[in-house]
Amino acid sequence: MKQVVQNYKSGELAVLDVPVPGCKPGGVLVRSAYSLISTGTELMKVSEAGMSMLGKARSRPDQVAKVMQSVATNGVPATYRKVMGKLDSYTPLGYSLCGVVEQVGAGIDDVKVGDLVACAGNEHALHAELNWVPKNLYAPVPEGLAPQHAAFGTVGSIAMQGVRQGEPQLGEVALVIGLGLIGQLVVQLLTAAGVRVVGADPDPARCELAERLGAAACGDPASAAVEAAVAELTDGHGADQVFLAAGGGSNQPVELAARLARDRGRVVDIGKCRLDLPWNAYYEKELDVRFSRSYGPGRYDPSYELEGRDYPIGYVRWTERRNLACFLDLVARGRVDVDPLVSHIADFDDAVETYKRLKDGELKAVAVLFRYPEQTEEAGETEVPSVAVPAVRRGEGTAAPARSAKSPVRLAFVGAGNYATSMLLPHLTQREGVELSTVVTTTALSGANAQRKFGFAKATTDLDAVLGDKSVDAVFVVTRHSSHAELTRQALLAGKTVFVEKPLALTEDELAGVLAAVEESGNDRLQVGFNRRFAPLLQDAKERFGARTGPASLRYLVNAGKLQHGSWYLQQGAEGSRFAGEGGHFIDTASWLLEADPVSVYATAAPGNEDLQVVLRYPDGSTATISYVTTGAPGFPKETLDLVADGKVLRLDDFVRASVHGRKKWVSSRLPKARDKGQNAELAAFIKAVRTGGPMPVPLESLVATTAATLAVGPGLAGGAPVTLARTP
Repeated sequence: MKQVVQNYKSGELAVLDVPVPGCKPGGVLVRSAYSLISTGTELMKVSEAGMSMLGKARSRPDQVAKVMQSVATNGVPATYRKVMGKLDSYTPLGYSLCGVVEQVGAGIDDVKVGDLVACAGNEHALHAELNWVPKNLYAPVPEGLAPQHAAFGTVGSIAMQGVRQGEPQLGEVALVIGLGLIGQLVVQLLTAAGVRVVGADPDPARCELAERLGAAACGDPASAAVEAAVAELTDGHGADQVFLAAGGGSNQPVELAARLARDRGRVVDIGKCRLDLPWNAYYEKELDVRFSRSYGPGRYDPSYELEGRDYPIGYVRWTERRNLACFLDLVARGRVDVDPLVSHIADFDDAVETYKRLKDGELKAVAVLFRYPEQTEEAGETEVPSVAVPAVRRGEGTAAPARSAKSPVRLAFVGAGNYATSMLLPHLTQREGVELSTVVTTTALSGANAQRKFGFAKATTDLDAVLGDKSVDAVFVVTRHSSHAELTRQALLAGKTVFVEKPLALTEDELAGVLAAVEESGNDRLQVGFNRRFAPLLQDAKERFGARTGPASLRYLVNAGKLQHGSWYLQQGAEGSRFAGEGGHFIDTASWLLEADPVSVYATAAPGNEDLQVVLRYPDGSTATISYVTTGAPGFPKETLDLVADGKVLRLDDFVRASVHGRKKWVSSRLPKARDKGQNAELAAFIKAVRTGGPMPVPLESLVATTAATLAVGPGLAGGAPVTLARTP
């Protein structure tokens, strides 16, 4: 299928051929009929992409701050790779469309194949021929409403949420500053609610359009006409509400709002404009400044948008989806007229030229629509095969064959997220004798990006195509945590050597399922991405520390820090706790240093605090204490480790420096430019095992023991007592 994309680094716009997205449970696969270009938000993004790197930094100071924090935590090289990887990737455009349901996922019963739906979301309602849309981000189109008008649903919801934040009442007077697409819709919604509206915009054509659509008066904000109109309609008191629907770097809208609002009036920011509030003006009138967050309640909440968990209507009357349905109803009943807003309808194949004309100012428009072909030759390809793989019974299994030194090791990736593209694939592309065969992703564009950047031979959304491909030697599972165990199980049953990023499993049942697949297939060719034991600096330090005769005490401080709002790590219901996801890293490192598997786990945490203390006990009496904290200083090193035994101390400082204190003191040279946490060496060991058919880098028993210990932290916290790790014969 085709999709409009942009490279944020170069500014390149393209209509790219990408794989068809899969139809996951909880949503529908929609074939686009019309999609709407946001002449505000999207053109701002397109313009930013054309800036120099300095210009991009100036336009996004929030992202610059994140980069500097990453430099402090991960070092310059890793941060540079991460930032450049993100910049030099195709990103999608679009977030408002109307289309026809082509496939219905499990759990969906409110629409059927062939229904017309309006869709929302900058990850799900893209300028693409097909989109997978979760339940709370689509709404059925009322009978009789044209699809090109229903495509306004998302921007209509944005305008509606802004109006709701202003709490208009019958007979009030509102001032709308900025009469672009959102402003024109706000004017109509306010008029439909019985509010008299004054509009302000320097473009006479937009002012005339707003008056035709219901505004009492409109004019240039720099003229006296707007102030006179507000004074006349309010008997000199000022507007009850002011809606900021303008963009740009001028502070004029904020100052105009203060001058024309009444005492204790409401100022609602809908657009992205400069907000240097003149303190005296806002203080003296005690103005109520409010922000409108996108389409409404539910926005940026993964449990609502991705998992389909609705908010009770008695507590949250107007959610994203209810706003979308309400706007469609108003348009269908003629209370809002979007047809006069359509300045241009372009064929989807002409998308790149259309964006260029808009950016250059050649095409002046309030709203532009992309029109998609009613049917394409790909229609027969939209069926997405089931990912269920029949069990492959091998009895006792067979040994992995050694490969010719001249024969490449063919790898497939399931998932191509940030970790895969910044920490794994850059190493593999530089390794001789490795061939990247296929990348499997849920979203089509991420697969296309990985194929372009790393040279995969194929990109697809069909997992079965990889598991059934006999030429693929090994499968990397680098998806979200909740899918690791099931994908690993399927790959093992298909006879593949598997590299799965941590965690291996999130529950005991998932772990049992993986082991059952090993038993059924006889295939134990499994590696979990516990990379720290492969870090050259730590391996050197362990060798210099030498053998020990008595029990050891190990302390591991992990300064994990706070997660950003919206991170999928916060979806504990679906993805497990944060420690369940990454705690195996630290348990594995401790067990490798102590050369044993733990026999018990004790965990404690302060009530309402994410900070954990996990104490592991080992067969010889050694203990390892892992302090996993989120409340530390961001500038403090992320990982520090001390191992004490037999009058010796091993110290590791964030994989930048290590030291061993004993009869003689050894201190490594400081590594100022990089933190090598072992990914490259781990991948080398894995590829060697695949090529030679030799043993896997880490014994399966150790991987299982580490996973079981990680899982034991949950019940340990709940029970408040040590959890014994009993070995099953």
